[in-house]
Amino acid sequence: MVPPSAPADPPGHDLHHLRAAGVSLVLDLAGASLPRVAHWGADLGPLSPAELADLLLAGRPQPIGFSVDGEVPVAVLPEQSAGWLGTPGLVGNRGGGHFSTAFRVLAATLDEAAGRLAVRATDPTAELGLDLTIELTPTGLVRQRATVTNEGSTPFAVDAVHLTLPVPPHAAELLDFTGHHLRERAPVRTPFTQGLRMRENRTGRTGYDAAFLLAAGTAGFGNRVGEVWAVHTAWSGNHRTFAERTFHSVSLLGSGELLLSGEVSLAPGAAYTTPWQYGAHGTGLDEVSARFHRHLRSRPGHPRTPRPVVVNTWEAVYFDHDLDRLRGLADAAARVGAERFVLDDGWFGSRRDARRGLGDWYVSDEAWPDGLGPLIDHVTGLGMEFGIWVEPEMINEDSDLARAHPDWIMATGGRLPGRARDQQVLDLGRPEAYAHILERLDDLLSRHRIGYLKWDHNRDLVEAGHQPGGRAGVHDQTLAVYRLLDELRRRHPGVEIESCSSGGGRVDLEILERTDRIWVSDCIDALERQRIQRWTNALVPLELMGTHVGSGLAHTTDRRHPLDFRAGTALFGHFGIEWDLSRVEPAELDRLTAWVALYKELRGLLHSGTAVHADHPDPAYQVHGVVAEDGSDAVFAIVAAATSELYPPGPVRLPGLLPDAVYHVRPLPPGDLPDGNASRWGVPLPWWTPAGVRLPGRALAAAGLQAPVLFPERLVLLRATAA
Repeated sequence: MVPPSAPADPPGHDLHHLRAAGVSLVLDLAGASLPRVAHWGADLGPLSPAELADLLLAGRPQPIGFSVDGEVPVAVLPEQSAGWLGTPGLVGNRGGGHFSTAFRVLAATLDEAAGRLAVRATDPTAELGLDLTIELTPTGLVRQRATVTNEGSTPFAVDAVHLTLPVPPHAAELLDFTGHHLRERAPVRTPFTQGLRMRENRTGRTGYDAAFLLAAGTAGFGNRVGEVWAVHTAWSGNHRTFAERTFHSVSLLGSGELLLSGEVSLAPGAAYTTPWQYGAHGTGLDEVSARFHRHLRSRPGHPRTPRPVVVNTWEAVYFDHDLDRLRGLADAAARVGAERFVLDDGWFGSRRDARRGLGDWYVSDEAWPDGLGPLIDHVTGLGMEFGIWVEPEMINEDSDLARAHPDWIMATGGRLPGRARDQQVLDLGRPEAYAHILERLDDLLSRHRIGYLKWDHNRDLVEAGHQPGGRAGVHDQTLAVYRLLDELRRRHPGVEIESCSSGGGRVDLEILERTDRIWVSDCIDALERQRIQRWTNALVPLELMGTHVGSGLAHTTDRRHPLDFRAGTALFGHFGIEWDLSRVEPAELDRLTAWVALYKELRGLLHSGTAVHADHPDPAYQVHGVVAEDGSDAVFAIVAAATSELYPPGPVRLPGLLPDAVYHVRPLPPGDLPDGNASRWGVPLPWWTPAGVRLPGRALAAAGLQAPVLFPERLVLLRATAA
């Protein structure tokens, strides 16, 4: 048996303690090694240097591993040279050598006011430099990224750079997400066992089934209970997210960009920077989500104006771009209170169907012989803003652009990738293709009164290489899209942009740095949307989530729902309508108008308050809502997703209210009609009246209120205001 080395006492000045919003992050830089996280979690309170040193000493394990003698310190960028034999932080080589690094810190600068530690390190043998930035934001998020610089005279191939955050052994359960088109972000729970759970995305966009958030928590953690740690990779291209636990009591959450073979080779002096990795800690998923929401809302570029009611034309007219029909739709939209009218696919080039014209961003003489002006004038004359659909990253082979520049299509191996939706990918990493698309979109926005772009991205990046050599290009494409969005926003600062990607295929914090909302899903079936919206809201605040009312018959599922269920579901987000309103009966239009009015009344609350979700024991019933930041007001939805085993159902609890405040709780019109057998039989729920009840927040959270009997796929609304 090999005896362990004697531990050395860590000097206190090598420890940095960052605190914000109930979170502590303790970073250890002892011995000039890369930073290690000594604690990430609940606030430890103020600690002296001596106490920090004792905290580190108290947490040091007995060094009984065998990879190397002594302890195996695991840095935020783990290294095999330290004895770590798990997933490496840096994967790369210089001509087949220098596959393992041993970085030493040259300088570390702490900006206490900003909650930021900047670390400069070098490996003179591998001839590499490393810059790490680690932050604790005012909302309690940990944020970190790395830059690797080639300081040698020959190229260095970078295959992966992973950053990690440790979690304690009592994080016994994992939550991440799977999904597909029309069913994005479906939660999956697994035990956090020894070994590696790796979630890789190779679609060239964030992905329907991306880990999105990878959360580790105490057994049975829920919306309001259990300690939770979660990471998110802010990147809109290929990426990997993982949870790893070793036999010597090390548990990590990690992530980074997934680089394709040969995608990044650093010339001498060149550098590669990772995406930002975000980490959130809290009690229950709601507190984790609130940290992300408050962070996004604190950004200078976060939307500040009331989120307008949107009418989108796609499910109303599809490719039938008839001026008179669209004018009629705009008239109906204005009647119900819409504030933004978006013309979807089909306005350009030869685009009369999905098989042709993509890439030819000129207003079609065939569809619009007098141009877009007559429709734009009609829409704006009704007091609505005009928006339009684009898909700049894609191209049809049957297009003028593809015929003129076939080499602008992403491909490898001397062949075109298989078509998807009759589309290929336009290589925006190619400077001349980028310049062409920028010129066309700039011209479109300069010539027309357009206030909004619905920016779509409708296929995965398969064999996405740069012609003619075929070098992998997803990394370059992702960065080019960011540059394109940044430049358009610089030139047209008043234009808002929606991130749509076959619905919810591109949802991450980096795309949200450049867009004003995301289209949650192409599926607007209200039952499916209840789940999709809930889990999108785990990361994204409601004001950035596009949530629309569809027709009575769902386009994607052939399921029918009453208007109140559809509208009540769309209420919790950035409300819109995707329905041919010109063919809706007057009584139903009046009902929709009432829901639009309610959204306008509540959007200030919905888009600034804290999203809450009850841990309700009955899977048939769900309770979610929004509570004002000061606790003075709240709105809740009681949703019957299925038939309950209980008849009548039991009480529902209202989370997130101030414990000692007394609230007036009552049904909220037009979501005040409990559609169920008991109501139809004339047997009312005793408290379900405009007078409601008045109870302390503590009682509403602990004892709750009796829920009305509802048919499945129905909902009702409650309003709770502090007396």
